[in-house]
Amino acid sequence: MTGTLRVLEHHLLVYRRTWKGSVFVSFVSPILFLGAMGFGLGSLISRGPSRTVDGVSYLAFLAPGLLAATAMQSAYVEATYPIMARIQWLRTYEGMLATPIGVLDVLAGEFGWLALRLALGSCAFFLVMLLFGTVHSGLALLAILVAVLTGLAFATPILAFTATQRKDTSFPFIGRFLITPLFLLGGVFFPIHQLPQLVQGIAWLTPLAHGVALARGLLVGQAPPSAGLHLAVLLAYAAIGVVVARVTLQRRLVP
Repeated sequence: MTGTLRVLEHHLLVYRRTWKGSVFVSFVSPILFLGAMGFGLGSLISRGPSRTVDGVSYLAFLAPGLLAATAMQSAYVEATYPIMARIQWLRTYEGMLATPIGVLDVLAGEFGWLALRLALGSCAFFLVMLLFGTVHSGLALLAILVAVLTGLAFATPILAFTATQRKDTSFPFIGRFLITPLFLLGGVFFPIHQLPQLVQGIAWLTPLAHGVALARGLLVGQAPPSAGLHLAVLLAYAAIGVVVARVTLQRRLVP
């Protein structure tokens, strides 16, 4: 436990030097997306025959999807290049392991830091959602936890993969062929049931669709009927990632 806290302390000390830029981006990104897509595109949708999407305004439909998707994107960024840097380029973990800190302490500290970073980003996004008037229920606060869990459902398996890599050449492929398609087809911008059956099935096999559905229900004050399934899928991805990461990071750091 002490070793885990030391790893977290290291991240917090580093973050003291970079927090301003991070906080700025955390607020600017949702403002731009909700402003451009929510009001811009949303104004066109409101003129259509239905005027709503799944019974709510397009802005209210979009906001929780972007909350979950932003957590996914943040998890991808945090679990690739920074982890590679600590393993190979900066050899931060090598220095940690020269102390009484063990590999499990490093892993627990990393996941704790990832959860904290995702929580900070999700809280910032939630504040912007409040300003845009998209929060309509006290249950909406739980959407922050859903976003964090969605991020961890991506971060843990990606970190496990990163621990096996010697070069960073595979990271752009994850972004282009996994993160970007999910961002576009994971139910963020339009209901998944609008997609072909095959694409729907693929979308529901991934964590993002479940995170979006769960967050969206909480934002409007009505947890979806399959909330238990959505939560189970997110927990399963995160747990499997932790188990695999324990193996791959151990093998990488202790030959």
